[in-house]
Amino acid sequence: MELSKTFRFQSQNLSSFIPLKNQLPFTTKLINKPKITRLTVTAKRKPPIEGVSEELNNIACYNLDFAYTRRRVRSAFTEVHQQLDHCLFKWYERNSRGLEIFCKSWMPEPGIPIKASVCFCHGYGDTCTFFFEGVARRIAASGYAVFAMDYPGFGLSEGLHGYIPNFDDLVDDVIEHYTQIKARPDMRELPRFLLGQSMGGAVSLKVHLKEPDNWDGVIADDVLPPEAIMKVLTLLSKVMPKAKLFPNQDLAELAIREPSKRKLAVYNVICYEDNPRLRTGMELLRITKEIESKVEKVSAPLFILHGAADKVTDPLVSQFLYENASSKDKTLKLYENGYHCILEGEPDDRIHAIHDDIVSWLDFRCSIK
Repeated sequence: MELSKTFRFQSQNLSSFIPLKNQLPFTTKLINKPKITRLTVTAKRKPPIEGVSEELNNIACYNLDFAYTRRRVRSAFTEVHQQLDHCLFKWYERNSRGLEIFCKSWMPEPGIPIKASVCFCHGYGDTCTFFFEGVARRIAASGYAVFAMDYPGFGLSEGLHGYIPNFDDLVDDVIEHYTQIKARPDMRELPRFLLGQSMGGAVSLKVHLKEPDNWDGVIADDVLPPEAIMKVLTLLSKVMPKAKLFPNQDLAELAIREPSKRKLAVYNVICYEDNPRLRTGMELLRITKEIESKVEKVSAPLFILHGAADKVTDPLVSQFLYENASSKDKTLKLYENGYHCILEGEPDDRIHAIHDDIVSWLDFRCSIK
């Protein structure tokens, strides 16, 4: 695609004396008359990129003068980037169970020392690619390396959408991925923390219970799902575990307090919004009871955050965790009028305050290491 534009400009009159090394006995005056100059600027068509479609090659030739065009081109090539054979483009990793796992990281700006690693565990039905992107950037800007993954069956990872056949397998997938992160040369000697949201709080606690000496602290937001199921579903979950029959409420109204942000939730197009699958529901209830029975074994430094007006998960669950965990360093913070999604669904000033609370808690634990 040949792109050209003609510019017209007029030169100025120049009147000057030209000094010579050997001064002449007369004066030379140079006069340039006004004239019109035409300049044609042509953008050459890029050579074709091998291995991509004609359509993508045409997109690659768009005029990139403006940011919105560059962003469109970048978006069109996202899938291609993910398939490039280079370690820095490995957004998907195949784990020991043969599942392709989507993972992502956010780092501080160059020149800012990394204080610690923060490993995120997302909530039920969610992904690490939407609202959490902003949370991660804020934490990373404060000097932390933030890592996240989508569980199998959620977000961009492989697996039947919204299906958790065994919660322990999911936890082992998380442990496997973050063990590799912690072993990196640039992370090996640094403190490491878990940050879990909603069901991710249960994942974080289970990870800690499985490897109690491998973490320097756990931040849990709205820790466990509520128990609300009839006993008959236990049988049904074994007969047809993938069926979407587990009772579910419309959580958008209950989870996000700020109406304008509630409207934005629909753009999280890859989240799981259907009724929970029977087996998934039973696994969530099973793991809830298991953690409740082992809560006294939670020994890591603990920061529990919960919206005081949460209608999805009762704040009393977080109160129970706080009172019964054996951690010597533990904090419970209830945010007045806060709903379930306090990291992203509150008014702006509240969201920033919560993020600041998380960073302050991390900063203090890093300062005493």
